[in-house]
Amino acid sequence: MKNNKSVIIWLLSGCFLVFVMVVVGGITRLTNSGLSMTDWHLVTDTFPPLSEEKWGNAFEEYKKFPEYQKINIHNDFTLEDYKFIYFWEWFHRTWARLMGLVFLFGFIYFLAKKKFEGRMIKPMVILFLLGGLQGFIGWFMVKSGLVPEKYFVGHIELTTHFIAALGLLCYTLWFALSLLIKPKQIVINAPLQKMMLAIMMVLFFQLIYGAFMAGLKAAVSAPTWPSINGSMVPATMNELSPWAKNLVSNNIMVHFVHRGLAYVLFILITVWYFKAGVVKKNRLFGKLRFRLLVLVTLQLVLGIFAVLKSTQPNGLLLFGALHQFIAMLLVMCIITLLYLLRKKSVI
Repeated sequence: MKNNKSVIIWLLSGCFLVFVMVVVGGITRLTNSGLSMTDWHLVTDTFPPLSEEKWGNAFEEYKKFPEYQKINIHNDFTLEDYKFIYFWEWFHRTWARLMGLVFLFGFIYFLAKKKFEGRMIKPMVILFLLGGLQGFIGWFMVKSGLVPEKYFVGHIELTTHFIAALGLLCYTLWFALSLLIKPKQIVINAPLQKMMLAIMMVLFFQLIYGAFMAGLKAAVSAPTWPSINGSMVPATMNELSPWAKNLVSNNIMVHFVHRGLAYVLFILITVWYFKAGVVKKNRLFGKLRFRLLVLVTLQLVLGIFAVLKSTQPNGLLLFGALHQFIAMLLVMCIITLLYLLRKKSVI
């Protein structure tokens, strides 16, 4: 077996880059920056406008699109405001390019140095396909909001982009763990693994509804807690027809499901935490077990504050970004625990 230390570092660096990309993407959404760059050039928009004339030209192009004409034109939107939202979209795209270059040049280097074992080639190909898919989805998502009948990125497109990014993160992390984790760190416990899989499934749907919340700007529809505008089961969450449409397009229903899944997730992880206490003398598992409980608790609290502060732009930006940051850590913690847990020994 080859010494894979440098490959592991490369893969973990990739995880970090994807992690930051998703967090910056969340900030881009919270600051309504996603449609500020109205065209896509792989090379020529590597740098932002470097003169006031070019800034003015970019701003004039932005004014031709519905987001400005239907929203920002009424908000005393200035060139300085435009520069702010432009920065976040530019930074998001630039970081994505950096990520692509790190993966590409790392792959070429390690291939030339014969650092890859045969079993690594297929996962590498899948990794590149996932990265390319994520880039395409991002391009398509921005294009979807730059059409006359729309002045925002659709929440379905946003959710697809977000889940694809998480898929890339999870796959990269799992690949790194396959090279990093030692056999003695594996935990053989089928019931704990089964319950963790259930937790991961709940988290998957929770992440989807979290993206729906962001895409629909649903937090401001019910900036109250523990009730949803004074009711625990609001009647307005069933007002769309056909009824199934409420599950994806009704702000109050999205609120109701997202909050409900948060409580279910907290309860499941708390129960799993105590059940996992049977595992002794495994330091890595013990640390992750404790961190999982801390993360889900913190995530629940931040979610509550994000809702309560949703009518305050700065408050929503702060708690919304922190909420997504902790969500990413929660995902990575659960993926690592899933890797550690096995039904039976693989040796």
